[in-house]
Amino acid sequence: MSATGESRGRIQQMRDKAQELQAAAERAGDPEERKRLEEKALRLRSQSEQESGMASGDIYPSE
Repeated sequence: MSATGESRGRIQQMRDKAQELQAAAERAGDPEERKRLEEKALRLRSQSEQESGMASGDIYPSE
């Protein structure tokens, strides 16, 4: 698999995991557990968006 294909696969995996975490958060009965899962999902979504932008050349890493 090419580097671009690997990057896309990793990004999609992060997005899928974020969706799973969000769904788990919605089912969580404990408010602290819900918050922890939602924050983790948010971080994964943010990271996947950043990597997606870098892979497409839209975002340049800061120095």
